[in-house]
Amino acid sequence: MTLTIAELARALDARLWGDGSLIVTGAAEAGQARPDQIALATTPAYAEKLAPGGMALLAEGADPKALGLVAAILVGRPRLAMAGLTRAFDPGPGIAPGIHPSAVIDPTAELPPDAAIGPFVVVGARVRIGAGARIASHVSIGADTVIGRDALIHAGVRIAHGVTIGDRVILNPGVSLGADGFSFVTPEKSGVEEIRHSLGERQEIRQQHWTRIHSLGGVEIGDDVEIGANSTVDRGTIRATRIGRGTKLDNLVQVGHNCLVGEDCLLCGLVGIAGSARIGNRVVLGGQVGVSDNIFVGDDVIAGGATKIFTNAPAGRVLLGSPAVKMEAHVEAQKNIRRLPRLYAQVAELRETVKKLLDKGGEE
Repeated sequence: MTLTIAELARALDARLWGDGSLIVTGAAEAGQARPDQIALATTPAYAEKLAPGGMALLAEGADPKALGLVAAILVGRPRLAMAGLTRAFDPGPGIAPGIHPSAVIDPTAELPPDAAIGPFVVVGARVRIGAGARIASHVSIGADTVIGRDALIHAGVRIAHGVTIGDRVILNPGVSLGADGFSFVTPEKSGVEEIRHSLGERQEIRQQHWTRIHSLGGVEIGDDVEIGANSTVDRGTIRATRIGRGTKLDNLVQVGHNCLVGEDCLLCGLVGIAGSARIGNRVVLGGQVGVSDNIFVGDDVIAGGATKIFTNAPAGRVLLGSPAVKMEAHVEAQKNIRRLPRLYAQVAELRETVKKLLDKGGEE
């Protein structure tokens, strides 16, 4: 895409400085931008790398003239501007309009006239797909699945039967929606059930065999959800597993069966949510966070990377550590752990002093 810098400034609802007629064909980091690219320099450290005579995206308060620029866009919230800038120059996945001849479409499926369906896509019986859908190669969509408007489904996505997907959803390569939940039972009480009740004590260790509990529920994905590469959302046992509107899942995220995830959440890479957990709205789970089954994480909870949440978390709590505790408590505990060697040395010195005093008293 080619824009003038004035057009780009209007698209970003930002202030233009300098020559608005310059052509912009893309963006680059400061110090690496060609003459036709806008350099990203929203911090002083990046601004120092700018070449004179170029154009840049700057934070409000910067001085383009002093930096030797010929044009600049000044923004109040640089990271938000990055969203608009990258959207303007993203060419998209390049899925050709129409239905590729190698695609296998069940005759009962309903596809919009403007659909773009790539090679080797398989669409099952009674599937309904909304207008503006773009579906890349090697995607499979199971029977009775419904997909909303303007969906972007990247290569290799697997959507099982009976899945409901909202509008403007993005599924990145390798996403799996609607696999059976990991749910098994033994004829007698299992060792796992026993220790959950006893918190570790075993009465008897005996042979046990697992019987599969089938997953009859579906998966429901809200509007404006994005799911990262190779992430999985399992179908529910009876009711559907649900992901709320506007929630974003990073790569390699696992959402177990029966889970309810609220609106506008961020689940970062390698997050694992065990079955039947409930996650509130606007929850942020950092990388490698784990959530135990059958617990509730309240609205607006933020959990730092590698936190393990084993019990209910009240709304608004900031958590860190394993097991999860308030972030300030975890930080203080870590400080105390680092002090232990010094404390141990002080105690050892004190014991030696006391011993000497006692020995001296015995001699007298």
